[in-house]
Amino acid sequence: MLESKEFTAYSNGQVIDEGLRNFMLKIYNYMAGGLLATAAAAYFIANNTTMLRLFFNENGYTGLGWLALLAPLILVFAFGWVVQRGTLQQVQAMFWGYSVLMGVSLAPIFLIYTGASIARVFLITSATFGALSLYGYTTKKDLSGWGSFLMMGVFGIIIASIVNIFLKSSGLDYALSYLTVFIFAGLTVYDTQNMKSLYYANGMGGEASAKGAIVGALSLYLDFINMFMALLRLLGDRR
Repeated sequence: MLESKEFTAYSNGQVIDEGLRNFMLKIYNYMAGGLLATAAAAYFIANNTTMLRLFFNENGYTGLGWLALLAPLILVFAFGWVVQRGTLQQVQAMFWGYSVLMGVSLAPIFLIYTGASIARVFLITSATFGALSLYGYTTKKDLSGWGSFLMMGVFGIIIASIVNIFLKSSGLDYALSYLTVFIFAGLTVYDTQNMKSLYYANGMGGEASAKGAIVGALSLYLDFINMFMALLRLLGDRR
């Protein structure tokens, strides 16, 4: 009888682990697809003169360009509402739309930095992100206390960046780039573990699991994008 109970517990554990593996795989697949959509949109805009002039001119962003720049920020706040009240198809559409709009707003990097340095920094970011996410997935340490501290750091970066628009301090911009790398590196670890905790706490399945995977993908996508942009400012070769 004891052996039967042990076998049942082992089997249930296997089911849970397999479910978690599939859940995390969905997250990474969505995230990779989002990054691909962002890169494709940015590259297309940067290499299409007609499209480029719709969003950017010699003075910087056009009105449409500012809209594309601010739209991802607005969509982040709207995303939670859609997840709670919308269908899976609406959540998916919002994720892909967000990824494309982010690509439009990032198109200038192809005009500012060399293609070789963009590729190099992308590989560095990918390797760093992979190692951090793996640590977040495998560590037994409870990282729940990191969340509030890291979010305070994010808001601090946002405020300091807005202030630096007027100060135009290269030193502050340099310091903020380093801080951004460290903050979003920490968030990558935290968010990865948080996705595991979410899965185990809710035992998600069906549409709830699919929506949860997209929410997790967006969190890790943003961690990657912010880390990439900060590293590009530090390591990228300007044209």
